[in-house]
Formats: sequence, structure tokens, C-alpha cells
Amino acid sequence: MKVVNDYIDFEIIDTSNGMKYERWGNIYLLRPDPLVIWNNGDLSNKYHNINSIYHRSNKGGGYWEDLKTVPENWVISYHDMKFNLKKMGFKHTGLFPEQAINWNYIREKIKESKRDIKVLNLFAYTGGATIAAMMENAHVTHVDSSKGMVAWAKENVKLNHLDETKVRFIIDDVIKFVKREIRRNNKYDVIIMDPPSFGRGANGEVWDIEKDLFELITLCNELLSDKPLFMLVNSYSGLSPTVLFNVLKLTNQRKGNISIDEIGLPIKTNDLILPCGIYGRIDYE
Repeated sequence: MKVVNDYIDFEIIDTSNGMKYERWGNIYLLRPDPLVIWNNGDLSNKYHNINSIYHRSNKGGGYWEDLKTVPENWVISYHDMKFNLKKMGFKHTGLFPEQAINWNYIREKIKESKRDIKVLNLFAYTGGATIAAMMENAHVTHVDSSKGMVAWAKENVKLNHLDETKVRFIIDDVIKFVKREIRRNNKYDVIIMDPPSFGRGANGEVWDIEKDLFELITLCNELLSDKPLFMLVNSYSGLSPTVLFNVLKLTNQRKGNISIDEIGLPIKTNDLILPCGIYGRIDYE
């Protein structure tokens, strides 16, 4: 497992009974996490500086209960990268801090290449991987079906004072976009994707990871340049690492080196590690 342990602005302080208590800058949140199946006491009574608690609803979704003032948005940093945060309707803040493992790798590989790199970021969300690539002067095509998430990613690019001429934002269904890029004969040195278990495209297209992931990765091989660096697939969907390995092995047309691992975050109070999904990567150089 790869563990991120060098944040200053973020930490998981404690976990218990399906909840995690976190610090995001100077904001303290108590949020659900289904992987926390152990009992370490009632965190809402144990800690008295919680700004907001997310309560799940039995009917689906949930709501935030503010115990102290929480700004509409605030900023945290990871090294020299900055990110806008907001309380979202479904317990999220717009950032998955464990992805720093991948941001570091993205930056290192692009920097080492010492050439102009074109990146395709699919299911790109609020742009963590986009920011990482742009920090090393890569040209990024950022694709997401949510207009709101793309707008948020644009905010993050501005926040980091990056060259906006080096990013192309696309609101579209990912598979439709990839097929169009193949017809246009566009090529990329790096392809990154963070597919959800289930989702809908910009025009209501249905995405189902079990039905569509194999096709998407197969198609993406046709977008790779003559000298690709890597393809990176993140998964929070509960896919077995072996399943993801099998998909990458069967679609590995360029015969790159495949690596699979879990990503985790440390829990401050007891030195446990909270697992936060998996990644699969094919390295071509």
C-alpha cells in the first residue's frame, strides 16, 4: 500500500463507527466512511472543535450540520499546489487527499521526460491531476460530464496561477469524447482516468464501470502517442486489484509494465491506515 504522510494542511485525526474526523486546514469535519467498521468511541462527543458533521439519510444522501462557522469555500495546500474546498451535497469537499500519491508520480514522470507532454485527464473532477500535470508545464485536456466540476477545476487552475492556454476543458461523456479524438487522430503521452462505479454523461449517457471500463481502456490505447509515458487508472468502486490488473493486462497493447496497489492515509491517534481505493498503472518508459 502507498501511504500519503507529508500533508501539513490535512490529516485524519480519528476514526470510529463508520465516521472519520479530519482537519482540512483550520476546518474540522466529521464525515462517513464505510470502511471504518471498528469502534473507537463516539467521535462527536469525544471532540469539541468539530466545525461540521455530515449525517447520512436513510432515504439516501444526507446533510451537513454546522456546529461552528464554516466558510462557503476555503483553500488548502499540498506542497506548492493549492485547492479550493467546499462542502458538497454528498459528504465530499472536492478533493481526495490520498491522490497525492498519484500527483507526485505524475509530476515526477513529466519532469523527468524533459519534453513537451500532452495529458488526457478523464473523469477529471475538480482537477487534482490536471493541476499536478500543469505544474510541470504539460498541456492538459480535462474531460468531465459535470459542468459544475469543470467550473471548479477552472477555479483551481486560476488559484495556482497556471498558464490557462495549456489546458482545454471539455464537458462531455468520456467514451463519446475518446471516440471523437480517435477519429481526429489526436494523441496523448499520458492518459489518466478516475472512473466512478456509475454515472451519467453530459447528455444523460449511462456509465457503468463493470460494463464500460474494458472498452474505455481499449479505446484509450488508440490515443497513445508514439512515445507514451504512462496510463493511470484510479478506482474507488470496490474493484478487486486483481480484476483491474486483468483488465490492464488484456488491454496492454504497447506491452508496458503494469503495477497495481492500494492507496491509504494514516490515522493520527492510533497509527492505523485507512484504505482509500486502488490504482493501476501502465508505464511505457
